[in-house]
Amino acid sequence: MITLVQRVQKAQVTVAGEVVGAIAQGLVLFVGVEAGDTELDADATATKVAALRIFPGRTPTDLAVGDVGGGCLVVSQFTLAAELRHGNRPDFTAAAPPAPAEALYLRVAEQLAQKVLPVATGRFGAAMQVELHNDGPFSVVLTVRGGKVVARSGPPS
Repeated sequence: MITLVQRVQKAQVTVAGEVVGAIAQGLVLFVGVEAGDTELDADATATKVAALRIFPGRTPTDLAVGDVGGGCLVVSQFTLAAELRHGNRPDFTAAAPPAPAEALYLRVAEQLAQKVLPVATGRFGAAMQVELHNDGPFSVVLTVRGGKVVARSGPPS
């Protein structure tokens, strides 16, 4: 599971002219579910996101989203699973099929809500317009496999 986490001042998702999810200060999570991802991956993603200290306090990265009274806007984004090594057209074969992808994306949102965070979502499978006011900007990529956070790939050797 790949999640792009962005710290925002506010954000909203619109589908066909209707706002379907919105938050004030908090985090936008673009969640890419890959084939083979499980509930353990969704749970680990939510746990890590809720604990991320990426809001300023005594230091620039001192507080978690709950510490600042922030919310989470969770948006499914299968394009994060794109493979770009060959050719110029993204290959999405690593993305999970729709049914398990939707269930796992919603599980991330549910697990965040269980941590007593305000949570809003986009609409799975819809053409969404996401408006956000990135704060910083501050964006991080979180990758979870086998229920554990894994290191991002380093520079080529």
